[in-house]
Amino acid sequence: MRVGLGIDLGTSGVRAVAIDAGGAVLGQGSARIAAENRRDPGSIWRAVGAALEVLCASTDPGAVDAIAVDGTSGTILATDAKGAPLGPASLYNDRAAPDAVARIAGVAPRDSAAHGETSPLGRMVSLLDRPGLAHVLHEADWVAHRLGAPLGVSDANNTLKSGYDPVAGGWPGWIGRLGLDVSLLPRVVEPGVVIGAVGRDAAARFGFRADARIVAGTTDGCASFLATGAARAGDGVTALGSTLTLKLLSDRPVFAPNHGIYSHRLLGQFLPGGAANAGAAVLAQFFAPERIAELSARIDPARDSGLDYYPLPAPGERFPVNDPGLRPRLEPRPDDDARFLHGLLEGLARIEALGYRRLAELGAPPVRRVLTVGGGAVNPVWTALRARILGVEVVAARQTEAAYGTARLALLGLASCG
Repeated sequence: MRVGLGIDLGTSGVRAVAIDAGGAVLGQGSARIAAENRRDPGSIWRAVGAALEVLCASTDPGAVDAIAVDGTSGTILATDAKGAPLGPASLYNDRAAPDAVARIAGVAPRDSAAHGETSPLGRMVSLLDRPGLAHVLHEADWVAHRLGAPLGVSDANNTLKSGYDPVAGGWPGWIGRLGLDVSLLPRVVEPGVVIGAVGRDAAARFGFRADARIVAGTTDGCASFLATGAARAGDGVTALGSTLTLKLLSDRPVFAPNHGIYSHRLLGQFLPGGAANAGAAVLAQFFAPERIAELSARIDPARDSGLDYYPLPAPGERFPVNDPGLRPRLEPRPDDDARFLHGLLEGLARIEALGYRRLAELGAPPVRRVLTVGGGAVNPVWTALRARILGVEVVAARQTEAAYGTARLALLGLASCG
């Protein structure tokens, strides 16, 4: 049975997971990166090595058939022609120079994901004066290269916010108008494409076979989606965290900048999604987790509360309603706390349903089932209530870790090439 290995480059550390073709976890390892070292490429690579050493101590590294890497979307670094870093990495949440952001706004199409104050493309422009510059890479590209992948190859997910056009399948010509030579940017392939074999150094250090394959990776967000097992158009994943985030696998791309919606390429399809300001943060304003569990037991999810709430923690919403002045609707509040919670949960479920309808209105397929991640996934009453309002099957995802999803991507890539 084939074995896939996924490496997740997270904001505070690295996690590695090995799984078999049946989805069973065979081994895992992790290593932290101190916040003050997160921009240091050497610290990133040392954490990768430490996580892999922990994993390989309990799992036969010679059994690994394919490896893929995911990274935080928009973390980039400059290298010379041999792949040596030229200074610290620029993190996904670092701000680009205002003049670079303005220049992108003047040349990029409105639906490009390269816009915004943290634009990786804008930050790439700021790297052009580094002596010896030959490549501008995403951190997942660089780590994959250290494992054996060719230098200067990336995937269509990590490159989306850098200006890559996933529909046309190439770097757009308008990038040249920013003074950025496209030859500095990586060659882009679909996530899951086999791009090389494990290098001799990595094989010798960790014990991987020389014929183990390196597969093009993805972003941490897309990897988390893959971890749930979603695979078919119409599969949706709802994250019930402080905010409500929806992603839906689609056979067509969806772009709606006003709603913050862009589409990644994934599994030969597209992955649009949106994030509401509404979410479990509203519940926390009124009830502690223990109280929510207690009150939920008194709610009949098959019945309507009779309340019409739009639970926002503060004024303003972008998805599924684009209204920066939208005010929370949390009244009238009944004396019965269980009924009040019932209304809040229904309000959030209606926002979720509206979100999936909005994606369908914009061109995505209707949602056919919903896999749930986040703290709200463990509340069976909320799950049953959501299933009633959504009108589709709603289940908790068995896996949610990005490293698991990337290991799954490694296996999918290996299977696609026989």
